Amino acid sequence: MNEDDWIGAALARHEPALLAYARRLTGDPDAARDVVQDTFLKLCRQARSNVEPHLAEWLFTVCRNAAHDLHRKGKRMSALSEDQMAARTAEVEDPASVAAASDADGGMLALLAKLPPRQQEALRLKFHGGLSYKEIAGVMQTSIGNVGFLVHVGLRSLRERMAVEAVRQNEIHGGAA
Repeated sequence: MNEDDWIGAALARHEPALLAYARRLTGDPDAARDVVQDTFLKLCRQARSNVEPHLAEWLFTVCRNAAHDLHRKGKRMSALSEDQMAARTAEVEDPASVAAASDADGGMLALLAKLPPRQQEALRLKFHGGLSYKEIAGVMQTSIGNVGFLVHVGLRSLRERMAVEAVRQNEIHGGAA
């Protein structure tokens, strides 16, 4: 596969997950597109042999760093602290997106948005990005064990929240199945 085909394949495989990830980090769809575009421009400048063995981890790390840089430089929005940026990932999307997600995913995304930001990020990288624990650890700059903990606790919390939501829905609908 030549360089152009390789970049095209990387774009096709990773762009949707990177856009979703960048949007969560920036809170702005336009900024997210800019961040992802910048990520792929940087990929074009890299030697394939240096990046290919860990492509997903590299892309998500560059994307994350670009989103953080955007916040620090204040190019599109007021400067946010690291805590504010982490809290931004916990914000719920616009009502139309939340409604669509609730219909399509049974409210899973709405429940995910209620988790602590680091758990959200680990789960999104794992299930939306398809990254391994090792790759997630590289992106989040933490240990593989901590990634396992974040994913485990996040999934357990989602299961508990889903059970509570199921009981609530059952009560609302009078026990009708």
